[in-house]
Amino acid sequence: MRIRIVDAFADRPFTGNPAAVCLLPAGPWPVDGWMQSVAAEMNLSETAFARPALPGAAHDWDLRWFTPTQEIRMCGHATLATAYVLAADNLATGTVRFDTLSGILSARLRGDGAVVLDFPASPLTAIEPEPGLPAALGAQPLGAYDTDALDDIVVELASENVVRTLAPDMTALMKLKTKGVIVTSLADDPNGAYAFVSRCFGPQLGIPEDPVTGSAHTALAPFWTARLGRTALTGLQVSARTGLVGTETTGNRVLLTGKAVIVLDGQLHA
Repeated sequence: MRIRIVDAFADRPFTGNPAAVCLLPAGPWPVDGWMQSVAAEMNLSETAFARPALPGAAHDWDLRWFTPTQEIRMCGHATLATAYVLAADNLATGTVRFDTLSGILSARLRGDGAVVLDFPASPLTAIEPEPGLPAALGAQPLGAYDTDALDDIVVELASENVVRTLAPDMTALMKLKTKGVIVTSLADDPNGAYAFVSRCFGPQLGIPEDPVTGSAHTALAPFWTARLGRTALTGLQVSARTGLVGTETTGNRVLLTGKAVIVLDGQLHA
């Protein structure tokens, strides 16, 4: 079985977020345990498995995502990586529709090599942060918000520098009720190359820090659009690898734009 590692939301190798992509033949899914074992072996934030849709279906491919420890409902960067691999293999042009646990998601393949994902926006609801959150993060939140279906919380922090220098206690984060914590702030210069910054932590998912998180931007884009009054914004995820995510909020949808690079092409022998 062929498998690729793709750096997503990246225009050069070893940046952005690496995802493994495995294109399966038409037919039944492999057993879940095998897919989970492959994801654990790859030990990346997500491994994507895609198979062609049945004839006559309203979508093109079925798509599932696994972290090293569990299957998840939504993943942006692994969807972008899958669309990029389909284009590289001449299996897709134009818009590709994926059937996922989050419904039908589409990816538009642009002529310049970029991929535009069309995802549902994740509405935010203000919440009281758990008592242990400030100590776990090592910073005082300005606000905390529930993301509903994402199973994450968004935490606004005081400045770009606070986000960049954050050194959370992963053991303490593991004890929180939420599965993932997205921290964000306005950029030092919101009119510059990027309007806001973020980082994403998910130790409960087997991902201490995710390098670049497309799904998080389905919540961050509407949040900062409401603050700044601009529907098109670029976010910079300031992990060690870093990555830029172009966003555009249109009603209850968010368009996420990024490029990708294939860095490894191999065969599974199990």
